[in-house]
Amino acid sequence: MSHPLPKLHNAMWPGLVGKGTDEGQEPPISLERMLELTAAAEVDGQKFDGIDYFLFLPHTNPEASEDELKKIADLIASHGFAVGSLVAPVWPGTVGDSAMGDDAAREKFLSAVTMACRIAKVFEDHGVRKYGVIRIDSAEFGVAKWRENPQANTARIAETFREAAKIAQDNGQRLAAEGEICWAGMHSWKDMLDLLEEVGMPETLGFQADLAHTYLYLMGYNAPEHALVQPGYSDEEFYAAYKQMTDKLRPWTIDFHVAQNDGEVHGAGSHDKTGKHCPADDPNGKLDIVKCSGYWLAGAADRGMQHICWDGCMFPNATLEKPETWNTILKSMIDVRNAHGWA
Repeated sequence: MSHPLPKLHNAMWPGLVGKGTDEGQEPPISLERMLELTAAAEVDGQKFDGIDYFLFLPHTNPEASEDELKKIADLIASHGFAVGSLVAPVWPGTVGDSAMGDDAAREKFLSAVTMACRIAKVFEDHGVRKYGVIRIDSAEFGVAKWRENPQANTARIAETFREAAKIAQDNGQRLAAEGEICWAGMHSWKDMLDLLEEVGMPETLGFQADLAHTYLYLMGYNAPEHALVQPGYSDEEFYAAYKQMTDKLRPWTIDFHVAQNDGEVHGAGSHDKTGKHCPADDPNGKLDIVKCSGYWLAGAADRGMQHICWDGCMFPNATLEKPETWNTILKSMIDVRNAHGWA
């Protein structure tokens, strides 16, 4: 059955994250090219409705002037796209720094959220953005330092997130923390839940669920004590565990990435060892994309969600440049909407 919602978006950051000029890295793909590739996809007359994107160079200077940002908005709108969720440049080496760090690091983190809120408002005033969240994470890469004092470090991240949420609230925005195994304090489903509860601002700060990353939550990749299934699991065991995880995190979920994972971790450049994103039709994919999406999207309209986004982060450039990559992905997203969409 066809539904008007959720709108179907494609992420622009696969052209950016993990790309660069260092040895062994592939070059970035421009925002213009990512827009062209997305706009070219079509399945039975249906095209992508919009894009989500990362507010950093070379796609966007987070300190760009209002006029420069309006030109970017015009470019996006010229393809018939809306802007949905924005990724705040919270990582060290962009604008931000660790949410678990010292006061100077935390100030950098908060400045990145402030910048993202400013850009969101420019896009809203332009008219190209009417929905979506601002995505964050703890920007503390790896869990070794966090494990030195889990309780105190989670409290430190929560304190930073509360301050960030107040900034977002003052600017009419919502923040979503994307759970990935590589981010301290967010590296397992249980630690993610503990952090969200400690922040305690569900109206302003929620969870961004990604099918690839949350599969590795299930496996307990960086937190074996919180694994819900073991290798060799049966379908019955998998879906019982999947229900357990999603029942805990779904009430917090305000943004959603459709993705596929083959059970492996992957990384490139400075963004290493996170959940591997695979093509929608990857023969080694572990997920029934449509079925798993339903666990996250139940009640999504009541949580204010209006779109979903495909995340192809760290796809090789050759994969990104293939038209069939995006047609296959779009078909998967249409299938998700047909099964779980709303009016």
